[in-house]
Amino acid sequence: MTQTTHGFREITIIGGGPTGIFALFYAGMRGATAQVVDALPELGGQLAALYPEKYIFDVAGFPKVLAKDLVKQLAEQAAQFRQPVHLHQNVTALEEADGQFVLCTETDRFPTRAIVIAAGIGAFAPRRLPQKVAEPWYGKGIDDVVLNPQQYHGKHVVIIGGGDTAFDWASQLAGKAAHVHLVHRTDRFRAHQATVDLVHGAAAAGRVTIHTFHELADIHASGDRFHAISIRETKSKAVKELRADAVLPMLGFVSDLGTLLTWGMNIEKDEIVVNSLMETGRAGVWAAGDVTTYPGKLKLIASGFAEAATAVNQAVHWMHPDKKVAPGHSSNMAIFGQKDD
Repeated sequence: MTQTTHGFREITIIGGGPTGIFALFYAGMRGATAQVVDALPELGGQLAALYPEKYIFDVAGFPKVLAKDLVKQLAEQAAQFRQPVHLHQNVTALEEADGQFVLCTETDRFPTRAIVIAAGIGAFAPRRLPQKVAEPWYGKGIDDVVLNPQQYHGKHVVIIGGGDTAFDWASQLAGKAAHVHLVHRTDRFRAHQATVDLVHGAAAAGRVTIHTFHELADIHASGDRFHAISIRETKSKAVKELRADAVLPMLGFVSDLGTLLTWGMNIEKDEIVVNSLMETGRAGVWAAGDVTTYPGKLKLIASGFAEAATAVNQAVHWMHPDKKVAPGHSSNMAIFGQKDD
């Protein structure tokens, strides 16, 4: 396969979650050419893939903000520097020669001077339904990522799963869908109790039906769309049919740091050990966000923003020793049209 080689960028950021997007902005603020490379089909990482409609309350400056709106604001902040974002890119290797890296994906090559890893929990993909009957219907009624909740307005939706994501979407869609069925193979849920209580409240109001000890058995279709599914009781094996316009498997995600584990960094329990400068143990490679660990580490969006700033500032100074590590106050920067002190 012929790979597309992109133009040189000083900093390549692996990961398009909130930490990675902020790192992209920060690189632009420091006058560095940069780019984001991410495996997912859209920016936002876990915020976009897992809980776009959920409120976040601990981001500075926002009393509360929907996850999808935070992603939008971060993307707009970064976009002012017109730095490229490359999606659907699974990282496969990191080559190094003559003081320069080339980040390789399955289809592309990205020449760069420095790397900032902001990969969160690594490349992750939704767990797929184990039943073979489901496979042909992915993208044709089975959606393992919800990109537009409005598309389920007035429809009969079946959610399969018992974790936070399943209950979050059951709660969110209960007021939009014609009806929501929540199917789980046990009666033990791995979701926050407050959200479980909300879904039980919706069930009491007749907007949701909860089917415990059940799993997918069959899909009933007319042409290229299905109209119903059968679920099987795991104990008695009894089967019943549910009207279904859409099925949302919310079974969690499979994450993997993949090739990053072979890059000569300090790794501990699938996390990158960094020091106070966000150095990874390999020259020219920094890391920030949930992918990192160090004494006192907090896996918070707020922490990720600060770590991204540290990583980018260190990378800029490493590439250009004449540029100070400390950027100064943004309110005085010429890049924003202000007086540069």
